[in-house]
Amino acid sequence: MHLVIATRNAHKVQEIRAILGGAFECLNLRDFPSAPEAIEDADTFEGNAAKKAATLASWLSSQNSAGGAVVLADDSGLEVDALSGAPGVHSARFAALDNPSFALGKNSPDAANNEKLLRLLATVPGEKRTARFRCVLALVAVSSSQISQRELATRAQFFQGACEGRIAFAPSGRGGFGYDPLFIPLGHEQSFAELGEDVKNRLSHRAKALEQLRQYFASTER
Repeated sequence: MHLVIATRNAHKVQEIRAILGGAFECLNLRDFPSAPEAIEDADTFEGNAAKKAATLASWLSSQNSAGGAVVLADDSGLEVDALSGAPGVHSARFAALDNPSFALGKNSPDAANNEKLLRLLATVPGEKRTARFRCVLALVAVSSSQISQRELATRAQFFQGACEGRIAFAPSGRGGFGYDPLFIPLGHEQSFAELGEDVKNRLSHRAKALEQLRQYFASTER
């Protein structure tokens, strides 16, 4: 199975490959440097994931590239209850939303996103720092005929996962990426950045969504 992952984020690619194992030949946007960037302007994880998958699938079809492949796009983020679900779909560019020193619409550095989150939660007590990581995967087949991006997006199949936890008062650990140093999953006392890749890949929102994807592929092979 040729799976083209619609991201240039090396951390995400590594995580997806580790969770799916060797049953898939995984490519990503780094293998297609001319592929267009999707504008992530939807207000839901599903909308952004479908748009990213459809944009890449449409381009691959127009280039006669990766015929017979499927495109997998991930949109995921952190939902903090004390912030009414923020940063949500804006997780990767949280610090850039109100800081002109960062490029508008572009991802801001992890450290800046974490600093903003801690600042907004500075007066929130531990019992009210509940949060979850949420992931939505969109799967779109690369068509042999020209189909509009909008039509491809309507054909997306979705797989979802969530991981409940809480936000720490300070970052800890050197592993992971994004908000991992601040997120302590339910039932644990260490952050994702401390627990390590093997533990994270069993607990994470992305692992749960990818397990749904694996089950889907298994059912279609019967």
